[in-house]
Amino acid sequence: MKKTNGLGVILFAFATMLFFAQCAQKQNSAQQNIAKADATAVQGGKCLKIAFVDIDSLLSKYEFSIALNKEMLRKEENMRMTLSEKAKALQADYDDFQRKLQNNVYATRERAEEEQARILKKKESLEKTEQRLISELSAESQKNNVTLHDSINSFLKVYNAEKNYDLILSRVGDNLLFANEALDITQEVIDGLNSRYTPKTEE
Repeated sequence: MKKTNGLGVILFAFATMLFFAQCAQKQNSAQQNIAKADATAVQGGKCLKIAFVDIDSLLSKYEFSIALNKEMLRKEENMRMTLSEKAKALQADYDDFQRKLQNNVYATRERAEEEQARILKKKESLEKTEQRLISELSAESQKNNVTLHDSINSFLKVYNAEKNYDLILSRVGDNLLFANEALDITQEVIDGLNSRYTPKTEE
């Protein structure tokens, strides 16, 4: 009877030691995961690896995005300059027409109406040009957004082949109510994107 109790005490002590050893191992593993930004979530018994990317920061530091933005600003400035020059020319024509009309320069009423029709046609042409340029700029902006999206997704597929995240979230503004900053892989992604970006050489 005493031998049985002694064996029970030994087995209990061994089980206790094993339990605490497993807990310590799990705690150490968890700390290592946090340090490596290994996001964990448990769903259906499976541990998920999660991270997030701050899109605003990425777009402001990704060299390809910066280059596209500069090019779009340059084209927008050119568009505004073109429209401004055409508007000034139209205004000058209109002012000249008004001055001639007040000074009875036109020999006939028909001649004045012809000049007025010419100016109105020029005004309509300017409005169509403005609509066309704005539409072209908008279409190019959308195309750039798709190109950027494809570029980032293409990189993330390569990046994640090694990292093996189950889920990579995008943080835009405050759309994530809370996120542990240890899960932020933004800078890694920016560095990776920039390392494979080759700027176009100007001819």
